[in-house]
Amino acid sequence: MDDLESLMATQVPTAERPLAGLTVLVVEDSRFACEAMRLLCLRSGARIRRADCLASARRHLQVYCPSVVIIDLGLPDGSGEELIQELDTAMPRVNLVLGTSGDPGAEALAYNAGADGFLDKPINNLAAFQNKILSGLPIDRRPTGPRPTNDSNITPDPIAYRDDLAHIATVLDGSPDGKTLDYVSQFLGGLARSAADTQLETAAKMLSEHRNNAPDIRSDLSHLNGLVQERIASSGAI
Repeated sequence: MDDLESLMATQVPTAERPLAGLTVLVVEDSRFACEAMRLLCLRSGARIRRADCLASARRHLQVYCPSVVIIDLGLPDGSGEELIQELDTAMPRVNLVLGTSGDPGAEALAYNAGADGFLDKPINNLAAFQNKILSGLPIDRRPTGPRPTNDSNITPDPIAYRDDLAHIATVLDGSPDGKTLDYVSQFLGGLARSAADTQLETAAKMLSEHRNNAPDIRSDLSHLNGLVQERIASSGAI
């Protein structure tokens, strides 16, 4: 534990900053989703650390002991379910392990793996974020007395959205295999849902459905890639 983390751990939660004293590890490969988490933690008084894949998260957990771990189920080097299962059986156990995804049915997968709770993407409401974490923490880690509810929504930086699109454009520029295409459709589906980009979300969903049921997905892939390139080129991606 570094000096800043030691200082953060001594902070007492208050009505205005109910997550003060907590360190949240976010295991998330989307910069846009992680930026939303950063803003939510900042407004709530918590410190945030980030890992963008399973390997990075495991290295982090060898050194640090976060209070809360939030794990995206779709990661570039495997499923977040693996890490949830590891943390559920680890000793000592992290106070709170949450799964997150924008995919239908992902909540059941997270709970089956041992998660204490689930955050459905998009994650942008401050009150919902705080309540989900507080409800799973020990009573002595929660603020005492009445607490005003801040029902505001946060807005991540659009640059993070374009960075995510540029990442996927690089992946699609090669010759993606089936496993990579599954990752692309999952990543873009969650990203588009978080950014309220219904056209891109629909295209990602169609690629996912047709990859399993259609002999030729070249038109779906071309359409999706075109949408990604349009958004990268646009000065206002959202």
